[in-house]
Amino acid sequence: MAEKEAHGRGERAFIGSFTTAGGPGIVVAAVDGESGALTLLGGSNGTDGTDGTDGAHGAGGAGDVPNPSYLALSPGGDLLYAVSETDEGAVAAYRVTGHGALVPAGPPVPVPGGGPTHLGLFAGHVLTADYGSGSVSAVPLRADGSLAEAASGVFRHTGSGPHPERQRGPHAHQVQADPSGRWAVGVDLGTDSVLVYTLDAGVPVPHHETALRPGSGPRHLAFHPDGRHAYVVHELAPVVTVCRWDAAAGRLRPLGEVPLLAGPVKGDAYPSGIAVSADGRFVWTATRGRDVLSVLAVDGDGGTLRLVETVPCGGHWPRALTVSGRFLYVANERSGDVTWFGFDPDTGVPRRGGSVTVPAASCVVLG
Repeated sequence: MAEKEAHGRGERAFIGSFTTAGGPGIVVAAVDGESGALTLLGGSNGTDGTDGTDGAHGAGGAGDVPNPSYLALSPGGDLLYAVSETDEGAVAAYRVTGHGALVPAGPPVPVPGGGPTHLGLFAGHVLTADYGSGSVSAVPLRADGSLAEAASGVFRHTGSGPHPERQRGPHAHQVQADPSGRWAVGVDLGTDSVLVYTLDAGVPVPHHETALRPGSGPRHLAFHPDGRHAYVVHELAPVVTVCRWDAAAGRLRPLGEVPLLAGPVKGDAYPSGIAVSADGRFVWTATRGRDVLSVLAVDGDGGTLRLVETVPCGGHWPRALTVSGRFLYVANERSGDVTWFGFDPDTGVPRRGGSVTVPAASCVVLG
């Protein structure tokens, strides 16, 4: 694949943030395909971020939706979906114009589970992982990609874990479609489990549940491009669980754990995001309590990981990371910036490129 084609989807970056912590909402940035550098453009309220500042002001944002903490693009890249991470909770949809501006595609839709922290597209619906209630909610999509007027259903998880403060009940933290598109896969931090769902008349229905190590607090899952392996990063333990994914049966099987940090770990580390390279050779994770990125090499057929190195994340409290072509992007929540990295094609080790200021940054998606 030519370099221009490989990075064609990297022309724009969409950055979520916490407005209650001073964030601007959703920010749009142009992406330089050669260097990976970001240039802030504007946000979902149409304001212009190219005012000569460093991006700390005038970046634009979503004044209509509080705390758009996690985002997802439609397959064609013409619609952007956002959760509103509040106690009530909602999902919003925006049309992406040819210039990269965001225009609301109808009003936000309340989420019955409340407190959504993640979302994914599946079977003509937006699914949300509702952390506060430990549930997965479904909102139907119209033919034009906009949201229906109301959610179609919700499934509430049950159970708890051994952590006395963080696992008193279920806490759904992520939901996404599997690579085959046949299943939705959710991660629950409170019950130490990964759940597989189908939809029945728009209502999430559990198909299978996989138990992971008690007290480990699984947070996010990323699939290997072969569609046969998946990697789960845990928030309450600095490890990744390597899993085998059976798309025909809709079942996940743990194979083993790999540490994210070298040597003994004292205190809470709070790992957060995880990403897999397009060629399947590397896995990267972010760890908030240490402000580092870890690179793991994928050995064999994808069923083995090996810690290569950890490097500084370029900011403080890296909440999420994403990979696009030759570049990594990290949303550093507490330092209020997004940092980009190139990485060594032989080792996967990130090399810092630069950063832009986005207060209370929470995620980055590219398209």
